Amino acid sequence: MEDFDNIIAQNKPTLVDFFATWCGPCQRQGPILDEVKAQVGESANIVKIDVDKNKRLAAQYNVRSVPTLIVFVAGEAVWRDSGLHTKDQIVAKLREFQK
Repeated sequence: MEDFDNIIAQNKPTLVDFFATWCGPCQRQGPILDEVKAQVGESANIVKIDVDKNKRLAAQYNVRSVPTLIVFVAGEAVWRDSGLHTKDQIVAKLREFQK
């Protein structure tokens, strides 16, 4: 939990993917996030949180459906959405919050 707080507290955008292993759209989102990371490199963090293994964290951020993507900058949630997203959608969203 402390590691999570330190990661989202950074000034660069951090995309958190709240997912579940049994979720079909989550399984499709995973490889897309790998492509996103390859494109954005070190300009943004990408963190995956399994909601079944991290129930308190999912509850803290009111995650009710998976996948839920939340972008944090300096510890503040600046964007969130649920459902499957394309690489281009995610890259564009992360670039909005880069300094």
